[in-house]
Amino acid sequence: MSVRTFLHAARDTRSGLDLFVLAGVLWGTGGIAGSLLATRAGLHPVAVAAYRLLLGGVFITAYALASGRLRVRRPSRAELGRIAGLGALFTVFQAAYFAAVFATSVSLATLTTMVAVHIMVTIGSAVLERRRPGRIAIASLTAAALGLALLLGSPVGGDRGALVGIGFALVAAGGFAVLTLDTRPDLPGLDRVTATGLGFLFGGGLLLPAGLVVGMAVPMRADTLGAVLFLGVVPTAGAYVAYFTALGRTHVGGGIVAVLLEPLTATVLAAFLQGERLGPERLFGGALVLAAIAVQHRAVGPTTRG
Repeated sequence: MSVRTFLHAARDTRSGLDLFVLAGVLWGTGGIAGSLLATRAGLHPVAVAAYRLLLGGVFITAYALASGRLRVRRPSRAELGRIAGLGALFTVFQAAYFAAVFATSVSLATLTTMVAVHIMVTIGSAVLERRRPGRIAIASLTAAALGLALLLGSPVGGDRGALVGIGFALVAAGGFAVLTLDTRPDLPGLDRVTATGLGFLFGGGLLLPAGLVVGMAVPMRADTLGAVLFLGVVPTAGAYVAYFTALGRTHVGGGIVAVLLEPLTATVLAAFLQGERLGPERLFGGALVLAAIAVQHRAVGPTTRG
């Protein structure tokens, strides 16, 4: 590798990691928006997921059109298959995650999903690359699991609802892990960001009939309408554009940075905006999560770009 190629790869890697950080922070704002819609608008989790996919799809597709990434034309079979596949995965992930939140709590659903994603991506990338997870990956995983448990209060329940919620969270984690580990090259005229926007629209269309059955009416008030718009723009369109752009620039393992930053950001926002108390255990948990992020950030170098 020449010096110029190495420096170019290093710049791409740094840019990719910065985008992962941005995605994680933006994702962390979604919990408050979803919680507001649930409590003040009385929306079912399927309806919340449908709104998120449809609005996120509209904004990402509009961005793709405005930036010249997407041109209006007849799609090929391969493109339709890619969009439908992504849409189905997005549908599974969003619907299962919000179902987990409603069945248990934001803390338990987020804890289970994020730890499971970390494990699945770590193991999945090792299998795909035919290597064993290294000591750094194992150390990051251990610190992240312990830190998230402390940060989120490690809520544990033995009732049936908690078990069902954990099951939904694991399904959500599986859907997101597959999305992250999908390293197939972009199709001509359909890059990952464009495919994400169209996939969101496809997935939202799949959820729309069920959403209409359970009710998607939103009170015409500034807080609820603002929450719907915020959910579509910030933790959905903005976060996913940053995340999938980053995946094209660096190793999939760097995505763990975003995965870990989401619950950390959500906890900090809940403390400031909803008055949740951050005791010594949660502060120590946050420090462990930050340590895991730092380890993962340092481990992803220019030579590991996917």
